[in-house]
Amino acid sequence: MHPNTPPPTAGMSDDVAAAEARRIIADAYRPAPEMPTAYRDDAPLPAYGSTPPVVQSGRPPMSQGATDASALMLAGGATTAMVGGTAAVLMYVSQFADPVVCGLVFGAPTALVLALARLAKRAQPVPAVHHHYEGPVYQDQRTVHSTTRGVWAKTTNEQ
Repeated sequence: MHPNTPPPTAGMSDDVAAAEARRIIADAYRPAPEMPTAYRDDAPLPAYGSTPPVVQSGRPPMSQGATDASALMLAGGATTAMVGGTAAVLMYVSQFADPVVCGLVFGAPTALVLALARLAKRAQPVPAVHHHYEGPVYQDQRTVHSTTRGVWAKTTNEQ
């Protein structure tokens, strides 16, 4: 609103302005007749178990292994593009760079990444252990450190 523009209630009497203010406030708090103000879902909830997953925005739902592999592929692709782009710019700018030497220099980081990926592939995660029991169960999960020393073996077990 322009600073010199009179307010919309200018020229109204106080009674008319108060009545207009009451009407505006009443209209703001009056619900529209065609739309409900609240909704309650009375569908029964599951007695046990988890609720079904809901797809979120972003990456599609996948297993943890697939997510890790996807991130690794994205990082590898970005690294390859950066290395190749740098080599191409270097050869273009220098006008006499040897493509074989550039391939060796810029290919070394890629070879290192591939070697590290192979090492990471060999490291397997510890499998999850699930126990299912019926009835009263007592679980004792102590760790015992065993040491055997000497010509005549003496074993010491410590908790």
